[in-house]
Amino acid sequence: MPFDELLKELQGQKTIQEDPDHLSFDRLFNDSFMGKYSGMKSFAEFLEKGNFQVENHEDIRNIPDELFDRHVARETQFANWNDMLDKATKESAK
Repeated sequence: MPFDELLKELQGQKTIQEDPDHLSFDRLFNDSFMGKYSGMKSFAEFLEKGNFQVENHEDIRNIPDELFDRHVARETQFANWNDMLDKATKESAK
């Protein structure tokens, strides 16, 4: 999922009415998922641990892909953001 979508989720702007097939980050990266694949209890905690100050669209766009991928690799069982997102999407489809 692109960072633009992440930002919308974090700000609560994306709704089910906009995209009925879309799952929120709260559902994709729920507490169970984060506990299973990382040492964190929530996706928000994951962002905070990386010192990512996410409050608006520009904040998300300004996170370099390499930096975010390193954070994912360091703090989770995934090699990069796309692997983490793919796994969360597959698990939520079950």
